[in-house]
Amino acid sequence: MPPLLSKSKYLYGIQCPRLLWMAINEPEKLPEVDEATQHRFDEGHLVGELAKKVFPDGIDIKTEDFNENLKKSKELLAKRKPLFEAAFKNEAIYSRADILLPANQKEWDVIEVKSSTQPKELHIHDLAFQKYCYQRAGLKINKCFLMHINGEYVRQGDINPKELFARQDVDELVDEFSKNIKDNIKAMLKLISLKKIPEKVCDECKGPDKCPLPEECWSFLPESDVFTLYRGGKKSIELFKSGIYGLKDIPITYNLSANQHIQKRCEETGKPYVDKKHIKSFIDSLKFPLYFLDFETYNTAIPLYDGLSPYQQIPFQFSLHISDSLDSEPKHHSFLAEGDKDPRLDFLSALKKVIGKKGSIVVYNQSFEKRIMNELSRAFPKNEGWINSLTGQFVDLLVPFQKFYYYDSKQQGSASLKNVLPALTGRSYVDMEIASGDSASLQYLYITHEAADGTKPAEKEIAEIRQNLEKYCSLDTEGMVCILRVLSKLA
Repeated sequence: MPPLLSKSKYLYGIQCPRLLWMAINEPEKLPEVDEATQHRFDEGHLVGELAKKVFPDGIDIKTEDFNENLKKSKELLAKRKPLFEAAFKNEAIYSRADILLPANQKEWDVIEVKSSTQPKELHIHDLAFQKYCYQRAGLKINKCFLMHINGEYVRQGDINPKELFARQDVDELVDEFSKNIKDNIKAMLKLISLKKIPEKVCDECKGPDKCPLPEECWSFLPESDVFTLYRGGKKSIELFKSGIYGLKDIPITYNLSANQHIQKRCEETGKPYVDKKHIKSFIDSLKFPLYFLDFETYNTAIPLYDGLSPYQQIPFQFSLHISDSLDSEPKHHSFLAEGDKDPRLDFLSALKKVIGKKGSIVVYNQSFEKRIMNELSRAFPKNEGWINSLTGQFVDLLVPFQKFYYYDSKQQGSASLKNVLPALTGRSYVDMEIASGDSASLQYLYITHEAADGTKPAEKEIAEIRQNLEKYCSLDTEGMVCILRVLSKLA
């Protein structure tokens, strides 16, 4: 029996033909689902279950048996009630609907539930495939809708599903995206029947960072490839398509920006670029004592506390190193929220105790910290005056690297702390149990709130994760101390 083309596989085909072929023919070779992706899947499931409550008279077709699902779906059409997870098949295509809603006595509306706050192009492709499949199976479709998270929703008390979701009529877009769907499906069915994976990287691919199969598709690239070009964008794609793969191979006549020229020169010479004048000017602007500060936050699609909107960042941890001079041993303070209550007021209270009214607050990428503080100011007006008083103290350590006062080829075109710290100081996050902000957020959520599958960590595991969180956040601020010391010596 030839494989079915489901809507999820169709979306694979839209993204990357090689991904589609592998998902059907060699699924064991697909990259493992990482922690962040699994979290998105789990949240999507919770959002989907909550969306069903918008239609209290709906019928949930709760069966994982393929044939039983098809049978029940067909039988329940006669009930003319909202159907959840109804599935239909026609020849080699198959799709299951989040929600089928009776539009009248003959037609149905298709509602696709998404956990994002805005429609995306792939969502329209999703609905286009569904509509085509259901019509081929004999259903009369009235309109297609996206039901996504309402970003303006503010929780007060129990979650109100009708207010949490926004429903958007996308039927005209679906019809537009459906113009080539018959040809798309025909081409995909032919592709998945091939004995070998297609050799060519798809024309639409934007490089290894955005590719679902980076190791499969991009292993031929040199270590410092054109996609590491600082703010390369269209230039990187243009260079790649012209057969230029490495930074060193970019012609001298090619139109690079001043910073991109610096990057290329560092790659060729193997030596860092140092602008002593601007580094010294940056360091001279600092006022002691220095407060090296870093926040960790998490967010959820479904707001956990009153006063929160979907995906609003909740600060739960900070690390602070205080230096009276660049040569002195800094004092360290930290905060990591306990329990499952809203941590924001405790976070503010702890921060208020350790930050003085004079001195520079050194952060990395200040737009993030400032945004979080502004949100806290609005949420807790009694702290507004104090929070506003800090604004003039913030100094962004990202600036010297974003403006290329310093650049080392080891940074691989990035000015992020994770790339700058090892390039400049030799220290890194490699081998740490928690090595990224995303991982810190998810690990904190895991030990604080019940997992999607209902599992709860043991006390020993909670203690270990809290210790790892402290180590990770502490390295962020300790790393900034080390970076500034090196910059001072270079200047």
